[in-house]
Amino acid sequence: MDDSASLLSLFDRMLWTTALVAAPILVAALAVGLLVGVIQAATSINEQTLTFVPKLAVSAVVLVLLGGAMFGLIGDFAREIFSEIAGISHQ
Repeated sequence: MDDSASLLSLFDRMLWTTALVAAPILVAALAVGLLVGVIQAATSINEQTLTFVPKLAVSAVVLVLLGGAMFGLIGDFAREIFSEIAGISHQ
């Protein structure tokens, strides 16, 4: 029973870490997409590359600015996983 509780806890932390890592890129792409969509609706310009290129550029900028923090979160989570695996194997 204790193993299932620890696995559920690990799964919960995995989902939370995934959300924290993905959120900055997704929020930035969403904001740029919304802004470009409003501009396209106002000017009646329906060009597909007009939405793709700004999203790609903003995603790259967010990765440059926050990539270290994102990889730090992933590294911390990986260390926790390996520590728990080591603890389980010694029981």
